[in-house]
Order: sequence, then C-alpha cells, then structure tokens
Amino acid sequence: MADIDIAAGGWTSEASRENVRRRRRGELWLKAAGLVAITIAFAMLLTLLASLVITGFRAFTQTHVTLQVTLPPGDETPSFRAATRGAIEALFEGADEAQKREASRILSSGAQYIIESHVAANPDLIGQTFSIRVPVSDPYDQLAKGLIDRETPEALRRVSDAGIAAFDRLSEAGLISRPFNTALFVNADSRFPELAGLKGAIIGSFYALLTCFLISFPIGIGAAIYLEEFARKNRLSDFIEININNLAAVPSVVFGLLALAVFLNWFGLPRGAPFVGGLTLALMTLPTIIIATRAALKAVPPSIREAALGVGASKQQVVFHHVLPLAMPGILTGTIIGLAQALGETAPLLLIGMNAFITAAPSTPFDSATALPTQIFIWADSPERGFVSRTSAAILVLLGFLVLMNALAIYLRNRFERRW
Repeated sequence: MADIDIAAGGWTSEASRENVRRRRRGELWLKAAGLVAITIAFAMLLTLLASLVITGFRAFTQTHVTLQVTLPPGDETPSFRAATRGAIEALFEGADEAQKREASRILSSGAQYIIESHVAANPDLIGQTFSIRVPVSDPYDQLAKGLIDRETPEALRRVSDAGIAAFDRLSEAGLISRPFNTALFVNADSRFPELAGLKGAIIGSFYALLTCFLISFPIGIGAAIYLEEFARKNRLSDFIEININNLAAVPSVVFGLLALAVFLNWFGLPRGAPFVGGLTLALMTLPTIIIATRAALKAVPPSIREAALGVGASKQQVVFHHVLPLAMPGILTGTIIGLAQALGETAPLLLIGMNAFITAAPSTPFDSATALPTQIFIWADSPERGFVSRTSAAILVLLGFLVLMNALAIYLRNRFERRW
C-alpha cells in the first residue's frame, strides 16, 4: 500500500482492489471456519444428548405386575415371602410346579419387601386380600422393553421360553404395566436394577454442596474483598494472587489426595461422609469464587468509590455499602458456576470413599453416602444390563441439575444487574 500513488488515483488501482478482495476472502474464510467449528460442536453435543436420551429414557419407566395378595387373619407376623409366592402362583392355577416356579422368577427379589412395607403402613390389611403392583425382575423388564430378542436361541437368552410364555400370559390378562419409575428418585442404591434409585446420591450431593457453599462462599468473598480493596500491592499480595490463579487450574484429583491425607488420616473425619466431600469441594471452589469476586469488584466504576468517599464515607462503608452490593450479581454468578462445577466432580469424592455401596439415604451430613457423579461411576461399572439405562438416566438427572444451576446464575445476574 505504501507504493500506491494516491495523487494518481492509486486507491482505485487494480493492486488496491486485489488487496481488498484478498482481505474479504480472508474474512469469509474466517467466518466459514467459525461456522464449521460451531456446527461441529453443536453436532457433537446433540450426539451426546441423543445417545443419553435413547439409552436412558427406558429407565424412567419400570415394568410392574399386579398381584392379589392374601394375608391369613390372626397372624401378626405373616410370611410375606410365602404370600408373594402364593399370589403369583394363583395366577397360574392348573399349571405344574415347574411352570409355577418359572413364573415366580418374574417377580423382583424385592417384591416381598415392598408388600411388607405396604402392610406396615396399612396394618388393617392383615387378614384381607388386597391388590398391589410390584416390579418385575430385571430380565423381564428388559423383555418388556424390547431389549431381549425373543428370536434369540434360548441358550443365549436370560429368559427361558417358559418364562416368556408365563410373562405373555400375564400381559394378556392385563396385569403388566409400565408406569413412571418413581423408584429411580425415591429408592437408594440396590443390587437389583429394578429397585435401584438415586435418592441417596441426590441427598448426598445436597449435603456436600451445602457444606461447600457454607464454607467457600463467605471465605471466598472475604478473601477477595481483602485482596482487592484493602491489601497493599506488594510482593506478598502478588505471590498470593499468583497462587490463587494456579490453584484454580490444579486437577481435582490433587484435592482428593489432600482431603484423604488431611481430613481422613489426620483429623479422623468419617470416610465417605458428605461433610468431608463438601470440605473437599470447598477447597476446589474457593479459587473460582475468589477470582470471580475480584473480577466483579473491579467491574464497579471507580466513580462509585470516589463519590462515596467524597461525601465522607469510610473505606469500609464504601466497600460494604456501595461496591459490594453492585458487584453481587457477578459474585453470585461466579459462585453458582463454581458450585455447578463441584456438583459434577468425581475424582476427589472417589478418593474420600463416597463410592461405597450404600442402600440407605443419609440422615445427616456425617453419614456415609454417595453423590450423583460417584453413583454414575458405580452403575457404569456394574455388569447388570439393567444398570446401563439407569446410568444414562442418572447422567440426564445430573445434567438437569447443572442446567437449573446455570439458569439460576443467569436469572440472578439479570435480576440484580445495574447498568451505568
């Protein structure tokens, strides 16, 4: 361009026009590359979600069979196992013992305990005949959902021909149904896929996140306010700031090792407790909250501070009465994003023992429990085919919580944001 003679109309010369065309082609290539990148990313996201939905939607329904259970009168401790077996055998009256024995395998191993819990809640049912719906075992649940091919040779199937015939007989009688699987949310973990649920993991994640929030939120905001508003700018403050930025990039497994050494071995805190998990996640979340809070404080215009100081406010009043309220939307957004990241962490929770087989939901933050990410890890490692769909369903539940937390962050930012 320096060689173009402007006085001679060089700006409209062929060389100049070619230069403009070359720059426009470069812009078009850049836009095209951006669109391709977005398309690929969006396609991969859709592929991931589609695979999860296709695999996991079956876990949101559960195959049940309706039984007519009769409990003998005058028996305060009835045999629920015998009553359950009698109820299913009554549906195959006239069949031989082998057929009845095959039919009894249709029921889940936990059917008798479901009936027992129902009677415990309704003791007046003793001595009566009542109708109750109980889940079928996992092989027959897979059969009902079309995951077991009936044309497969019997030796290669989990369900025998006699079992299929018995199941079809119940289905033709209208006793088979597939309602929404409430057990997925109201049951804790189980060895049997048809009974396994996420209640313990959801409550464990709640306790861990609550502990994480109560510790990391006040400490993180306090540290950020001091570093940004009160600390002198010297080598010590620069050293602290560098280390906070470095801690934000440390792999989560390192925090798990730290928690294992300090919280469990030195302090003797209970292994696998959500409280310990919350402490570990708080260590991970602190750098994120501090960085987000400092960025929100820096975003407040200096004129706010100058105006407050000009009318006689102290430094503390300027920070807590003027700067902090204006920075709160950014602080809340950073906090929720940090908590959302903590909700999906698995490695540190595995190292502190939150991956044990727990069949009851925790009552307090100090009881042993699992969390949603570790429950997904446990189910993904299970050989039972029924846990495949439940693993995808658990991932969908976890993604749902993450979406809700990010939506809350967006709402809080829009709700409290002020523009100057």
